[in-house]
Amino acid sequence: MPAVRRVVTTHDAAGRAKVLFDGEAPRKIKYREGADTTLIWVAEELPASNAGDEDASLLDIPTHLDRGAVFRIVDYSPGVVPRPHRTQSIDFAIVMSGRLWMELDDGQEVVLNTGDVLVQRGTMHNWVNRGPDHCRVAFVIIGAEPIKTAAGVLDSHG
Repeated sequence: MPAVRRVVTTHDAAGRAKVLFDGEAPRKIKYREGADTTLIWVAEELPASNAGDEDASLLDIPTHLDRGAVFRIVDYSPGVVPRPHRTQSIDFAIVMSGRLWMELDDGQEVVLNTGDVLVQRGTMHNWVNRGPDHCRVAFVIIGAEPIKTAAGVLDSHG
């Protein structure tokens, strides 16, 4: 997959808009074989701060932040290694290219194609690429309250 070009804006001393970064996103992470992640930006807490000129993509963070937001692009290769997981977050996903299968813990599967969007609300899931092509997905992951059911609190997993 091609590199992700990232453009980040800020303000100059007079308060005028300017470009802070324009180029290949520098932070790449591999959480599992066949899934290449590009970390675009991190807001450590919400509401987010737009102050400063540090590159928030260079922060060392887990998959999600309890009180923050994470913007990442993930490239899934055909045959990506399974990683069933749940995070205490609400995730907004946009399939930018390709096809991806979402497996839920009840056995249900949903196929997501280019242009499809998903709102993942703290559910246990796994991403599988059974197709012949790579799939690229943009995720915005926002910390959420833990899910409480009759069975108890559903903790993060995976």
